[in-house]
Amino acid sequence: MNLAPTPASVSITAFRVAEAGPTERDLIYQWRHSVYARELHQHPENADGCLVDALDLFNRYLCVWQHGELAGFISITPAGHNRYSIDKYFPRESLPFAVDDRLFEVRLLTVLPKARGSETATLLLYAALRWVESRGGTRIVGIGRDKVLSLYLKAGMRPSGMKIRSGAVDYELIQAPTTDLRGHLANHARLLDRLESTTDWDLDVAFRTPAPCFHGGAFFDAIGPRFDDLARRDQIINADVLDAWFPPSPKVLAALEAHLPWLLRTSPPTRCEGLVETIAGIRGVKPGNILPGAGSSDLIFRALRHWLDRESSVLLLDPTYGEYAHVLERVIGCHVDRFTVDEKNGYRIETNALIDVVQEGYDLVVLVNPNSPTGQHLDRDTLVSIIRQVPRRTRVWIDETYIDYVGAAQSLEGFASSSDSVIVCKSMSKVYALSGARVAYLCAGAHQLEDLRAITPPWIVGLPAQVAAVEALKDTEYYAGCFAETHALRSELSEELTCLGWRVIPGCANFLLAHLPEDGPDAAELVARCAAAGLFIRNAAGMGTSFGPRVVRIAVKDRETNRRMIAILQDAAGRVGVETLLARSGGAQMLANRQHCKPINP
Repeated sequence: MNLAPTPASVSITAFRVAEAGPTERDLIYQWRHSVYARELHQHPENADGCLVDALDLFNRYLCVWQHGELAGFISITPAGHNRYSIDKYFPRESLPFAVDDRLFEVRLLTVLPKARGSETATLLLYAALRWVESRGGTRIVGIGRDKVLSLYLKAGMRPSGMKIRSGAVDYELIQAPTTDLRGHLANHARLLDRLESTTDWDLDVAFRTPAPCFHGGAFFDAIGPRFDDLARRDQIINADVLDAWFPPSPKVLAALEAHLPWLLRTSPPTRCEGLVETIAGIRGVKPGNILPGAGSSDLIFRALRHWLDRESSVLLLDPTYGEYAHVLERVIGCHVDRFTVDEKNGYRIETNALIDVVQEGYDLVVLVNPNSPTGQHLDRDTLVSIIRQVPRRTRVWIDETYIDYVGAAQSLEGFASSSDSVIVCKSMSKVYALSGARVAYLCAGAHQLEDLRAITPPWIVGLPAQVAAVEALKDTEYYAGCFAETHALRSELSEELTCLGWRVIPGCANFLLAHLPEDGPDAAELVARCAAAGLFIRNAAGMGTSFGPRVVRIAVKDRETNRRMIAILQDAAGRVGVETLLARSGGAQMLANRQHCKPINP
């Protein structure tokens, strides 16, 4: 076990960044005259002591303030007006880039005398980039004064060699795509961390570029995200996401087929009343213990953002389902500690070590059980004993997306319904074959859900999805058979992957985690080769801090699809036979044991 903390961003605010209003613009015009007329002699001085131009009719100014005083400013000429200051100096046909509706001009980077030598200029350039990229800009252009050209180049702007003189000042045309500027920032992570911690960021765009949470699903690139040819789904294998290999219950399909036109055009029950009552009845809890959602992602984003803030502390397993770290760190900005489980212990949780850690008084502890991507499960009694030692003020969030694969009796829903601090999150995607319907729910004490009901939109789950979920919940016999068959398929697939030289981690759900042999392609290369052949699997490198570059996760499919996957994987591993792969990874002893590696049964 290794507890790895994420440093909290705590510092003293030194700067404030904001867009200039009318009063601030008057001050900027005065400083423009002071710097560009009196100091640099680019323009003649005038009696008003102000410098303005025609672009100020639509230009935007971003300002940095330090200790309540203006420290610097920068002007942005937005796209869409077809007018830029560079037009005064360079014919458009001579420009080394296209002038289109995504070109923004940054100009008048100005640091006032008292702030020179500070990080004001850097902060202004970064603020301009965030402003531009948030509004869809794809390229920034400007003219850099020769005395400070190195500052622009350090920020990632490119010189063009096209130079002009304005008054007593020499300038050079500079430009760069916003994607290149963003990539350049990857080399300055510590600088950004420091600026973020010392800045009161008062713009209408976030300091950091909001990043979507990656879940896999690359297979849709092969099908076509606009659904132009859904029949192509038969040509690809989507083993990078953990959708069920089996279809929904026949009762689900019958209900949808019989009533689909009406279901699609009709508004559902506002609060999912029938769905909630069905869940409560089958799970043995009260309707007040259930809060529905449009998939577990909806509930994660809705609940955690409501309960937590930047001052909150959270404990996560590592590795675990990536959406939690994304929401907690990138969206909310919590202080997150990681309880690491690693291969040495088969990725199982050390119970005593976890008990020691959870007693430290976190605001939230998140446990995915069974865990993804490791496939490891804590039995119900063990988990309850851990929870009983968590401080009362700590919420415990149990994600039971895959719990039905180990048995409904292992669920903590009944326990959570009478608890002061336990919340169970249940997705109906993976075990009921309803991933496309987006249905999930929270089960907790009614007092835990009261505030969340107020921020739950009406009609949160569509009518076809509500009907599908109700029918699925009632057909326990069908799904029990699917779960039993999944265990058999997982065992067969694990054996075949082992015979390819993979080090497979035993799991309990509808997927497998595996380490690749050292003498073959790494995970990134294998994923790319498989994708070219129509098989999509998940590179697990980004799913946990302890994973190296040779860990993949693969979903269990039906028997015929599993056979296809093995054939593609064997080819992608180097276009060699299984015996050769075994010889590479295990030598004569593994070859002697080859009789234990039987093909997947037809």
